[in-house]
Amino acid sequence: SALNMELIWCPPGSFIMGPDGNNPARPVILTKGFYLGKFELTQEEYEKVMVINPSEFKGEKLPVEMVSWNDAVAFCEALKKKERVPNGWKFSLPSEAQWEYACRAGTKTKFSWGNDITPKLANYKDSALEKTAEVGSYAPNPWGFFDMHGNVSEFCTDYFDAYPSGSVTDPTGPVSGSSRVLRGGGWSTPIRHSAARDAGKENFRGNSRGFRISFQKQ
Repeated sequence: SALNMELIWCPPGSFIMGPDGNNPARPVILTKGFYLGKFELTQEEYEKVMVINPSEFKGEKLPVEMVSWNDAVAFCEALKKKERVPNGWKFSLPSEAQWEYACRAGTKTKFSWGNDITPKLANYKDSALEKTAEVGSYAPNPWGFFDMHGNVSEFCTDYFDAYPSGSVTDPTGPVSGSSRVLRGGGWSTPIRHSAARDAGKENFRGNSRGFRISFQKQ
């Protein structure tokens, strides 16, 4: 990789997605494996590709923030031009189902580490840092992913809407909408459990919003 980016392979599999609020729990089958960033995308990585660093809290190993969903998609397109990408593969944001699958990492509890939360486990509102932390500052989940809870909320490809009950295979969300899905919560929000969902406008930028990269077959 031009960025020396660490990606972790998520094999095909199934899990129970949700519940969250009015969204019921539902069985999800993912028939294709995918790679996902071990860490949230850093400012150093973003700047190498996009030349600029829009983040409010500066630091090479801090997650990039003050980026919109559109900015994240533009980064994926720009990264593809810098890399030797095999035919049929692409850099993108993960789908909402892929994100939760990686976040849960085979667990069924509220968080990948269990049902309890303390400021020692993640960077969220009660941690009182009042800013982002360097990626990898907290323990990883069982599959090796860092900061799936807290630090910055992470964009997914899906439009935000209620999802129906019943088993689904390789879901990609609604075909249209006014907002995109955000997962994981950020440093300025209450902690978000593995199934918790937030919504964000495609062009809105905030200092607690960022993303991680997926690499998968089209």
